[in-house]
Amino acid sequence: MTAIEISGRSVHVHANGLHHRVLQYGEPGDRDLIVLPGITSPAVSADFLAVLFADLGYRVTVPDVRGRGLTDRAPAGQYRLTDYAADVAGLVGALGLRKPVVLGHSMGARIAAAYAVLHGGPEHGLVVLVDPPTSGPGRGPYPTSREAFEQQLHEAQRGTDADEVRRFYPKWPDRELQLRAEVLASCDETAVLETHAGFETEDFFEYWGRLTAPVLLIRGADSPVVPPAAEADLRSARPDIDILTVPDAGHMVPWDNLSGFLEAVCPHLLAHLPRD
Repeated sequence: MTAIEISGRSVHVHANGLHHRVLQYGEPGDRDLIVLPGITSPAVSADFLAVLFADLGYRVTVPDVRGRGLTDRAPAGQYRLTDYAADVAGLVGALGLRKPVVLGHSMGARIAAAYAVLHGGPEHGLVVLVDPPTSGPGRGPYPTSREAFEQQLHEAQRGTDADEVRRFYPKWPDRELQLRAEVLASCDETAVLETHAGFETEDFFEYWGRLTAPVLLIRGADSPVVPPAAEADLRSARPDIDILTVPDAGHMVPWDNLSGFLEAVCPHLLAHLPRD
């Protein structure tokens, strides 16, 4: 699927009515961690993170979310948070993941919150939400327009390269720009557009208020997706949940400032590993 070497093992599994492709890293018996990518990010996009998390001592699972990569496309109308969360629950069961830590970025963070509320239970593992879209009913539009997503998809479909992708992601390393150029076209347009619409019609705060598992939220200091006003609303609604801000990062936090992101997240991930 890509000319860039990917370290994960490709596994195919049936769950929640679809055939899914996931990438797995680390060793059987390690603490399970599932990484949920963003709206136009197939599993390979998180390879650079999964390798690092496996080095910490996790068995890492990264799915191609429905409608992306090598996972089945769903019928129109089935790209809701409840659909995505049910996929995660199905994968956890089918793969035998044991009370996994769940880390999601952007769309994946919204899915992680919905999964934890609807399927996880209070005894589940840590949930890490990285810059979840806080747009929704009464909160204004998502800052990246539908047209911008369509433009990027259409460029990828006719063939793009790292230099063209850099217009949208100027802080990214060359490897990640090239990887996105190669895999973005695997994202189904219906999946992307319905999910984008969901950013404005589905209320993240509904799930935020109901989380019972241990939770950490990480945002980029310059993110338009979790701006200061939204951060204040999040803190007001759940003052018991830690919110950390990574400097010199926009919405694509680990891509924009990897060292800052790791400094924020790694102590929490290490704290949830089994002790000898």
